[in-house]
Amino acid sequence: MTPDQRRIKPRKQPRQVRAELTRQRILTAAAHVFGEHGYAAGTTNRIAERAGISIGSLYQYFPNKDAILAELLVRHLDNGMAIAERVQREQLPGPIDQVFRVFVRGAIESHLDEPRLLRMLREQAPQTNELLEKVERMKRSLVAYMRALLDEHPEVRVADTDTAARLIVTTVELVIHQLVADHEPMDHGRLEDELVAMLTRYVRG
Repeated sequence: MTPDQRRIKPRKQPRQVRAELTRQRILTAAAHVFGEHGYAAGTTNRIAERAGISIGSLYQYFPNKDAILAELLVRHLDNGMAIAERVQREQLPGPIDQVFRVFVRGAIESHLDEPRLLRMLREQAPQTNELLEKVERMKRSLVAYMRALLDEHPEVRVADTDTAARLIVTTVELVIHQLVADHEPMDHGRLEDELVAMLTRYVRG
């Protein structure tokens, strides 16, 4: 484990329900504090006060606010993976535009955290090898799912479905993350409609 990895590693992995609830309270409080005050002013004292615990109790779980931000990123990724897996289990509608709507809506749902917090996760959260591997696994799973979907759907006209699947997954992730976390976030309904229209035109040729 590198020094940077040790610096952001949580101190305590809860084994009891009460301890896990305290850990989640810290993370929820940190999300609010970072969203309201920004990262520089989002001190551990403010987080502890928002969570209703002592600063000493907070340090039993996390060594510093970098570790808290890294854990918030893990929670964000886990939530996104859970939503993606749920979408993949759903019975999809017939028309390709409605299939894309299910996919895009799920991606937007996974980015509904407070916009300022999303920007912070994207720009300032520590990027460990473990986190990067988690992102890569999620992307590979989504690309494989999308490629199979494109291969089987009668409306799809693109010849290279492997490249198309990678383009679609990457485009949806980057566009949604950028525009939902923008200083002037786009209306989610309009974002969904325009992305669905763009993807539909692309695959129909």
